[in-house]
Amino acid sequence: MRRSQFISLVSLIAAYAIAVHAEEFTFPVVGFVNSESASSGYIRMADLFRDGLQEAGYVQGQNVTIEYHWADNQSDRLPGIMADLIRRRVTVIAATTTPAALAAKASGTTIPVVFETGGDPIQLGLVGSLNHPGGNFTGVSQSNREVAPKRLELLHEVLPQVKVVALLVNPENPSLIDSSLLWTAAKSLGVQLYRLDAKNDSELDQAFANVAQTHAGALIANDDPFLTSHSERIGALAKHYGVPAIYKGREFVNAGGLMSYGTAVGETYHLAGIYTGRVLKGDKPSDLPIEIASRVELFINLKSAKVLGITIPLPVSGRADEMIE
Repeated sequence: MRRSQFISLVSLIAAYAIAVHAEEFTFPVVGFVNSESASSGYIRMADLFRDGLQEAGYVQGQNVTIEYHWADNQSDRLPGIMADLIRRRVTVIAATTTPAALAAKASGTTIPVVFETGGDPIQLGLVGSLNHPGGNFTGVSQSNREVAPKRLELLHEVLPQVKVVALLVNPENPSLIDSSLLWTAAKSLGVQLYRLDAKNDSELDQAFANVAQTHAGALIANDDPFLTSHSERIGALAKHYGVPAIYKGREFVNAGGLMSYGTAVGETYHLAGIYTGRVLKGDKPSDLPIEIASRVELFINLKSAKVLGITIPLPVSGRADEMIE
C-alpha cells in the first residue's frame, strides 16, 4: 500500500469514528408544531416556549435541537408533519394550539407529547384526567371556559342596554361548542347571542359586514387559533364598522377593539416549554398533571370608547391592566 493511500485510509477511518462519536452525542430533538404561521403573533409564543425550555435547563444549539413546524393556518398539513416527526423519532413533540394537539393524538404516536391548548384537554380527548393524564400526553391548558363568560359580563357592565350580542366563531374549531358557560351567562344576563361563522379571511370580513343585520349592539369573539392569529384584523374591522367588541390580546385593542380580556397566552407557552424540559430530563408525561394557566389580562382602548360614545364604568376601568389612549 502506498503511503498516500495509507494516509487516505487513516483519514477515512478517523472521519468515520468522529461521525459515530458525534451521532452518539446528538442532542435530543424537540418537534415544535403549531397550526399557525411564523409570520403571525405566534412567533413570539415560540420564543416564550424556548424561554421556558431554557428555564428547565435546555438551550437551543447547546444541549437540545428545536425544530419549528408551522401549518400556516392549514390544519390538513398537520398529519403529514406529525408523520414525519414520528418517522424520525424525535425525542418530544410539542403540539401547540388545539389543532396540533389533536393531530398528535390522532397519529397514535408513542413519543412523549407536551401540548398547549385553549380547550378542555379531557373533552378534547387528549387525556383522561387532569391530575393523572396517563399515557404519553401532558401539557398546559388556557382557562378559556371560565374566561369567555367573563368577557360577556364585562360587555354587559359597559353596555347594559345591549340585549343582542354577535358571537364570532370558527366553525371548524373542535373546541367551539365548549361554550355552555357562555350561553348560560348570556341567559342569566338577559342577552341573546347571535352566531357568526368565520374560518378564513373572506368569511371574517363578511361576518363583520353582517353584524348590522343581526341587530347586535356588540360583538364577542370565541377563543380559536385562527381568530387569535387575526386578532389585529378583528380589532381593525370592529373599528371600521363601529362595533363595540371584546376579544383577547393587546394586539386586538391596539388595532381598535374596545376591550380585551383573556388568559395571558404567553404564560401557557412558557409553561409548555418548562414541561418539555422536564420530559427531556426523564419525567413521564403520565405523571405530570395538566397545568391550567390562571393569569388573565384586561386592556381597554379609551380612544375607541370615545369614538363609540361609550363611558367605561369605574369598576371596570379600575380592574384594567392598561388603559390605552
